[in-house]
Amino acid sequence: MMRMSATQLDGLLSTVSVEFVRLTECLVSPGWRLNLGGTSVPGIHYNLSGRGRMVMEGHPIIELSPHTLVITPPNQYFHIEVPPEDSEVKVSNELEGRWKSFPPGAIRRFVAGEDRPQLMLICGYFQASYGTSVNLFSTLNAPIVEQFDSTQHIDRTLRLALQELIDQEVGTGAMTTTLLKLVLVALLRRSLTSSNLWVEQFSLLGDVYIARAFSHMAAHPAAPHSVSSLAHTACLSRSSFMARFTKVLGMPPMTVLRGLRMRQAASMLSTELSVDQIARSVGYSSRSSFLRAFYNAYGNHPSDYRAQLRTDTPSQLLSKE
Repeated sequence: MMRMSATQLDGLLSTVSVEFVRLTECLVSPGWRLNLGGTSVPGIHYNLSGRGRMVMEGHPIIELSPHTLVITPPNQYFHIEVPPEDSEVKVSNELEGRWKSFPPGAIRRFVAGEDRPQLMLICGYFQASYGTSVNLFSTLNAPIVEQFDSTQHIDRTLRLALQELIDQEVGTGAMTTTLLKLVLVALLRRSLTSSNLWVEQFSLLGDVYIARAFSHMAAHPAAPHSVSSLAHTACLSRSSFMARFTKVLGMPPMTVLRGLRMRQAASMLSTELSVDQIARSVGYSSRSSFLRAFYNAYGNHPSDYRAQLRTDTPSQLLSKE
C-alpha cells in the first residue's frame, strides 16, 4: 500500500475545513435498535461506552466496543443495535431517528429502550473539505472504522462539541467545527499506519502522486502553478496527471487551485490589507480577474464580504461558505 509522507499529510490537514456540525447523544438498551442515516452528508459515530453493533445494508456488521469511531458514507441508511441478553431472542424493538428534529437549546438525545442503556454513542453529520469545494469524503462508498482508546480524548472532545451546540453561546459555530476537526485530524493521522482498506478508498489519500501535487498546491496557493508544473511535482505525464487528478478530486487542477486561493483570500479579508494586496498575495495580477473569481466563489465582492466579517457571527459565516 502506497502512503503519503507525514509532511504531505501535514500540508493537507492544514487546509481541511469543517463547515457543518450536528451531533446527538444516542443511548440504546438491550433488545433495541436505533434507525439512523440517509442524509446527504457523511456521518460520524463514536462509541463512548458499552458494546453493540452497527448494521449497514451491503456491508459487514460493525462491532462496536468502547472508543470505536465510524464514519458512514452519505445517503447510507443503517441502524445501531444491542442484542438481547438472551442470545436466542432477536432484536424486536426499534426507535426511528432518521427524521426527528430538535428545537434550539434542547438536549439532542435519542433513547432507544426503557432499561438502563448498554450502548452510549455520540452520532452526528458534518461537511469537511479542502479549500472551498473539494469534499474530503467525496468518494467514500464504505464505512471507515478505526479503534481508538481513552488516551486520544476523542470522547471528551465530542462531549464538549455537543455541549456547545446545546448552549448556543457566542462563537458556537467556530467552537464546534474546531472540535470536530480535532477528531478528523486524529482519524486522518491513522492513514500513515492503518492497514484498513479505507486508506486506499479515501479519495485523495488513495493516490499518493495526486496527493503530492495537491499538498504542494495547498501549501503554496499563490505560486504560479500550471498543469505542467503540477504534473512534474506528481512525477506524472501531463495527460495522466490531468486524468487522475480529475478522477480523484472531481474537478480539474486549475478549478481546485482557484478554490484554494479564494479560501485564502477570504481569510485575509479579516486583516487590514487592501483588496489589491490580497489579490496579489493569492496569485492574481489582474484585479478584475480576482474580483470575478471571488464573486463566483462566495456570491459577494471582497469589500462586501469584509464588511460582513465585521458584523456576522462565526456560525453565520460558516453557513455562507
